[in-house]
Amino acid sequence: MEARLKAAANPDVTTAIQHLYKAIHSGGVDHRLLGLVHLRVSQINGCSPCVHASVTGARKAGESDERLDHVVAWRETPFYSEEERAALALAEAATRIQDGAPGVTDEIWEAAAGHFNDEQLGSIVLEASLTNLFNRINRAVREQAGKTW
Repeated sequence: MEARLKAAANPDVTTAIQHLYKAIHSGGVDHRLLGLVHLRVSQINGCSPCVHASVTGARKAGESDERLDHVVAWRETPFYSEEERAALALAEAATRIQDGAPGVTDEIWEAAAGHFNDEQLGSIVLEASLTNLFNRINRAVREQAGKTW
């Protein structure tokens, strides 16, 4: 499969994304946790370039292979803290909103709010949302795995 677009990104879009990243990373959430959120959302959406970039970046940041290998089954493993589980549940619920799925329920939100303040919750939601945007763009244009932007 070959990528459909070869053109460089629009500079205005690049600037906007840089501002979003700045907002996400200024929210006080550990960057490794945000990386796990990015990875899990990308797994759900089947976005190979984002999964590749997530794993590559997480390894460089010191994340263990054991934890990276098991994000897909985080509920069934002992490798994540309660805080991480709450963030992953929030990210999954914010991603799985199709066909009548409940999305972020009060229970999921309250569990996350028990671990994160409003600014941190905003960062997690924005990270999941931006990842969903990237995943959809990559799937539409058939971007290939292997890039680390």
